[in-house]
Amino acid sequence: MKRASDTPMHLLLLAGSGEARIIADRLAASGHLRVTASLLTMPRSFGPLSVPTRLGRFGGDDGQAQYLRKQGVTAVLDATHPFATHISAQTAKVCADLDLPHAQVLRPDWQPVAGDQWREVADEYAVAALLTDQQRVFTTTGRATLDALACNSSAQFFVRQMEERADDPDQPNVRYISGRGPFSVEDEIRTLCDLDIDVLVVKNSGGLPSRTKLDAARALGIKVILIARPPFLDVKRLETVEAAMNWIDAL
Repeated sequence: MKRASDTPMHLLLLAGSGEARIIADRLAASGHLRVTASLLTMPRSFGPLSVPTRLGRFGGDDGQAQYLRKQGVTAVLDATHPFATHISAQTAKVCADLDLPHAQVLRPDWQPVAGDQWREVADEYAVAALLTDQQRVFTTTGRATLDALACNSSAQFFVRQMEERADDPDQPNVRYISGRGPFSVEDEIRTLCDLDIDVLVVKNSGGLPSRTKLDAARALGIKVILIARPPFLDVKRLETVEAAMNWIDAL
């Protein structure tokens, strides 16, 4: 379903990352092409995007393919979170089936520097084996995989959420901590010290804004367990906003 030369361009921007927000701002400012962003839910921390946005799931491969055809989408840029594996894999398959130009914005993962005490594991289930009884663990991996992280461990978990959330009596070793970023290194040092944290558990999502917690852990000599990136998809991969904008310009 390649675009004919006289077909107006319509870019679908799968959003969810900080890069997606910047790309949306720049495309809105240029006004040179039709852009629609797609999000599962409206972001709570930064408000709506600067381009028209649809919300919700597509309804599987068939639903997404039908949407792309009905809306006359001519190219798809996947700028979701690096761990949004389901929608990224689905989009790659659908775009390949429809012969649509498609690329993924995927910032580089974090790499250790001198002083870091990092251990990388495949997933949340592998974390428990690296923890000892009663260790105090701070994590930002989210609630979706919390059971896998905490259910087989006797460590005490402190889980940061954007919204206030009551502790669950069925998870006595989990306590919720509210907070909205961005956080400075000093903010993160204060949090880790106030909670007397022994271990930091994070997804290796990359990016400068979120790295401050890793810098804080290094400054305090705290061990870090990173959830490894999912395997790369066999698609065009763009590491920066500039690379994404150049890809769009060349369509």
